[in-house]
Amino acid sequence: MSPNLRSKSSWKTGVSLVCIIVGCIFLNILGTNLNALLGLPLYIDDIGTILSALLGGYIPCITVGFFTNIINGFADSYSIYYCIISVLIAVAAVTFAEKLRRLKIPYILLAILVFALLGGVVGGMLTWFINGLSFGEGFAVDMAASIDQAVPMGYFSSNLLSSFLIDLVDKAAVTVIALVIYKLFPLKLLSFLHTRSWYYITVFEKPDQHNRKGLSLRMKITLVVAISTTLVASAAIGISILQYYRSTVAEYEENGRYAARVISRELDADRIDDYLNKGEKAQGYRDIEDLLSTVIDLSPEIKYAYIYRVEEDGTHVVFDIDTADVAADDPGEVIKYDTSIIKYKEKFLSGEAIPTDITNDDDGWLLSVYEPVTDSAGKVQCYIGVDMEMNRLRSEVIGFLAKIISLFLGFLILIRTYAVWMAERHIAKPINAIAHVSRHSGYDTPQAREKWITMLDALDIRTGDEIETLYEDYRRAAQNTVRYIEEFQQKSRQLTKLQTGLIMVLADMVESRDQCTGDHVFKTAAYAEIILLQMKKEGIYGDMLSEEYIDEVVNSAPLHDVGKITVSDVILNKPGRLTDEEFRVMQNHTVEGGKIIDKAIELVDDDTGYLNEAKNLALYHHEKWNGKGYPAGLKGEEIPLSARVMAVADVFDALVSRRSYKEPFTIEKALDIIREDAGSHFDPLIVRAFLDAEDEVRHIAQLNTEP
Repeated sequence: MSPNLRSKSSWKTGVSLVCIIVGCIFLNILGTNLNALLGLPLYIDDIGTILSALLGGYIPCITVGFFTNIINGFADSYSIYYCIISVLIAVAAVTFAEKLRRLKIPYILLAILVFALLGGVVGGMLTWFINGLSFGEGFAVDMAASIDQAVPMGYFSSNLLSSFLIDLVDKAAVTVIALVIYKLFPLKLLSFLHTRSWYYITVFEKPDQHNRKGLSLRMKITLVVAISTTLVASAAIGISILQYYRSTVAEYEENGRYAARVISRELDADRIDDYLNKGEKAQGYRDIEDLLSTVIDLSPEIKYAYIYRVEEDGTHVVFDIDTADVAADDPGEVIKYDTSIIKYKEKFLSGEAIPTDITNDDDGWLLSVYEPVTDSAGKVQCYIGVDMEMNRLRSEVIGFLAKIISLFLGFLILIRTYAVWMAERHIAKPINAIAHVSRHSGYDTPQAREKWITMLDALDIRTGDEIETLYEDYRRAAQNTVRYIEEFQQKSRQLTKLQTGLIMVLADMVESRDQCTGDHVFKTAAYAEIILLQMKKEGIYGDMLSEEYIDEVVNSAPLHDVGKITVSDVILNKPGRLTDEEFRVMQNHTVEGGKIIDKAIELVDDDTGYLNEAKNLALYHHEKWNGKGYPAGLKGEEIPLSARVMAVADVFDALVSRRSYKEPFTIEKALDIIREDAGSHFDPLIVRAFLDAEDEVRHIAQLNTEP
């Protein structure tokens, strides 16, 4: 891909993405404002979310859902905390998008139902938590009360049902509106907006097509993003809740101490004994009781207000007020120490300041403050106690936690989606592309090597980071590898030619000593090649006849008589029949040939294939199928295949060639002899292949036939 095409595609993708996000967020906000203007008990805030699912994919759709709530939060702060609901609806919308685009009615109805379950049921439960285990007020709550009155099902269930029914109408309306808008879009505009280099992103991992044993790179990145974001968010949530708890407790403590100080200003500490002894009959006692009652009524958090004197024998009640659930103790009554007093008994007895205490027992979750009351002489006569009920703090913490977690989950899915997009676009896809080229290319042929380099160049990866560096390094390595392979193959061809040439020169030198053999080494090699190729064609010993093996046998064939170099010229060129002793010397050329090639193998210091076959040819080309050959008397398939082939080639060439001791046979006569000796001298299968290739055999035989 050229740079110009790349930038044009990126520009088009970016513009379409921004257009979808901005336009669909505007639609959502417009729907919200229109709903408020008409005073409908709906929301109408998901038109853009569903439309973005139809036009794009997870990237624009989740972005629209999330930021719609963020923007609406400027007018209604509670809207921010419903980000997770909008994001979940966005995920569901993309899941159904293809069916919605095709107007598949069953899927449209199913999508509306899923949207309503997410918005009504899940959203209703979130509302319950945010409001501190309450659904608050509004049309849905009033409707729930009517439902519960008609069909008793309890506060919680009736409110969830009410929320679901309202959301069902809302989601049906926004889905239909979104589909109508989509169908009204011109095809050209849809084609522009459907530029989806970001559309392949999915929320859930697809099945692995390459059967990887471990996690995919995409999943690893997702886990890193999810875990790191969750850890940071969890720490932030924990710190926020702790700070919220501490600040609320401090607020409760301040309110409790303020109430105690108000009572302290009106209480005459010098008359505490009078209050203890006379109770309500003491002057001013009623006024202090009324003040305590007033303090309790002024704040819903103040549950109890009392005045105690702590002595060794117990707690002496100075003032106590009746409440709805607990009757007041009588003035002067001695009661047992409660939890807080036991904890700070010594401080109470010595008249010291008492720390704020929080308890959770049969009386409830209470924050207790104790204000010491001193007389005119500066002595502590009693303590004013104010117990603050902490239940509201519990509901507020639950609501706060629900808000933070909801916002965090919506943000996590958004960040995760963008992280996966970036990872796939800039990491996974380039790496997979490089891997794909590596899997579908080779370097065993010039065409494969050219395809490899062409495919690599076509990737044109431009990420501007380490991935691009990896790509460039891999491309250079591939180019160097191809160059080295070509240079190596060229040198290998040169060495092969040199090797073949040296073998032919050596063989020619050996054969040139024998005035009778002429071009015997060349013709026997040609016959051997004809036989091997015909055997391969007919499937004879096919498991052994690889191209490499055939090349090794043909290339080493000229060395089959290299042992003759040890035979004297007198015996080698004797015009008549050899004596028995001379024949034994001549037979020994096979053993000597084997020794010569053994020395060559030692010098090369390698298990070279063609030298091994050369040794087999030199040693065993005079062995016979029936075991009556020499030097080892091998029979049947004990004889190496290459030697069995050479036996046919060698004998046939000897038959049709002139020797000092005989005239050449005709080709027909030679072929008959080979045919007759099949199964005794020669491997019958090899003879069959030889005879089946008669035309080619005749052609070689006639090349140097004397006129």
